[in-house]
Amino acid sequence: MPELKIKLMPSTEKCFLDDDIAKKQSLSEISMLKNERLSFQLAYILDGTPSPNHKYCNIKIDSPLADKISAFKVESVPVTMPTLAGCTDTDYLRMTPGLYPDLLTPLNMVLPLPIPGAGRLHALLFTVEDVNGIAAGEYPVTVSLTYTLAAGAEPVTVSETLNVTVIDAMLPEQELIHTQWFHNDCIATYYGCEIFSERHWELIGNYMEAAARCGINMILTPVLTPPLDTGVGHERPTVQLVDVTLSDGKYSFSYEKLDRYIKLALSKGMKYFEISHLFSQWGAKFAPKVMATVDGEYKRIFGWDTSGTCEEYRTFVRAFVAALTEHLRSLGVLDKCSFHISDEPNEADLEGYATAKNTVADLLEGVTIMDALSDYRFYEAGVVPFPIPCTTKIEPFLENNVPDLWTYYCIGQHTDVSNRFLAMPGQRTRVLGSQLFKYNIKGFLQWAFNFWYSQYSYHPVNPFSDTCGDYFSPAGDTFSVYPGPDGKALYSLHALHFYEALQDLRALRLLETKIGHDAVVALIEEDCAEPMTFRSYPRSQEYLLSLRERINAAIAL
Repeated sequence: MPELKIKLMPSTEKCFLDDDIAKKQSLSEISMLKNERLSFQLAYILDGTPSPNHKYCNIKIDSPLADKISAFKVESVPVTMPTLAGCTDTDYLRMTPGLYPDLLTPLNMVLPLPIPGAGRLHALLFTVEDVNGIAAGEYPVTVSLTYTLAAGAEPVTVSETLNVTVIDAMLPEQELIHTQWFHNDCIATYYGCEIFSERHWELIGNYMEAAARCGINMILTPVLTPPLDTGVGHERPTVQLVDVTLSDGKYSFSYEKLDRYIKLALSKGMKYFEISHLFSQWGAKFAPKVMATVDGEYKRIFGWDTSGTCEEYRTFVRAFVAALTEHLRSLGVLDKCSFHISDEPNEADLEGYATAKNTVADLLEGVTIMDALSDYRFYEAGVVPFPIPCTTKIEPFLENNVPDLWTYYCIGQHTDVSNRFLAMPGQRTRVLGSQLFKYNIKGFLQWAFNFWYSQYSYHPVNPFSDTCGDYFSPAGDTFSVYPGPDGKALYSLHALHFYEALQDLRALRLLETKIGHDAVVALIEEDCAEPMTFRSYPRSQEYLLSLRERINAAIAL
């Protein structure tokens, strides 16, 4: 007789279709803080073959928390590039192309749930959340599946129960400044709408809201079309928020779109604004794309054909920055803004980057200038006051006690360190929270909240069939959310694991107010073979689950 097998699991498990349910870690009890978003999974697999007309089951949740629980199907997506070629890191779940669990689609529990084919492991994900706080106490959560696999057979119900303890404490507000680059052009391209049409503004708002739900509190603000991931000589769609006019040799600016963008972002939960880069990526050699109305004609006036150091662009960018900072000050948000010069300059770019930065440095006095770069000499020479090194090259910055330090990861951080690639275990993504806490990292940057283009933005990709940006990078790097059919984001398992890292960080900050930073670090490292670093950390799921329970227990004292 066919049998449906189920198992409650931690959120960090990943169920591949050909996995063995017996090897998945079970979960029977867990604790959470009152306003936390708790996630867990239910794995299910059919042992045997049902009759053709009996391929559905009914799902039910019995719990005092039932009205605070949301359910999702964990869908598998195609992965053609799980990691970079030649990667020797052994802490990957798989390193071969295939179907990987990631996409979370909302589950309507009123409708029957399809039962997968025999021997195919699937998972459901559940979240328990009340932003206003759940009353402290003990709550059972029972998940049941009822099915009939043969004509005339009696319905069978299988159930598992998770005992949830709600600790009498609230997670504090997130202190970490977190940005994942928000690509307005990708939204317009995917949904086929005109940029800055009313439909586009509606979609931008939807995706800002989704970004905030992922723990993002700083939004990339394209005052000019960002010169990011753009092939030399190629242009990305214009998403410039500041209107530029050149008349009789003088520049003037208007800010209606920028003001609307800032107001919308604040209403959706953003707290900080990341002003887009003033010079081209990888060395500041060129000007970004700039559109302007020149004597009544709207056209491009700067781009790849413009040296970043030419007098014409210097004149423009100084006028632009002087006027922009004054406008941001009038809005009361300048102190919440950070400016970029150029993304990821390398050692050979030091002099050119310094020249570009000095073009506007006097106009940005007292304003944060920061960039993703990993050569310590940029900071040592005083060229970048707020460097953002990658996690694989952060050591010199830590050793020299650089204040208010940020960090980032992207494609290159594929060995040893934490990242959010789909092929990595969920706990490898989540452990970042403890690392950020130990080193008092102020901010974290990742380049792609919703990058649905190929490398260099030559063409769009369908993120449901191409999770790697047309062989651009390992799956999981290019976006955190999928585009939903209703104009709202569909979330991902890897984004959920990153959000759990942010929640862990907030819990650690709460505990820090009780026992101090050093004592919390000692708690983190209690079960570590050696001190935790960005490269060295326990790799097991059990470590993180146990750590979080010990943190919660200490908070409850």
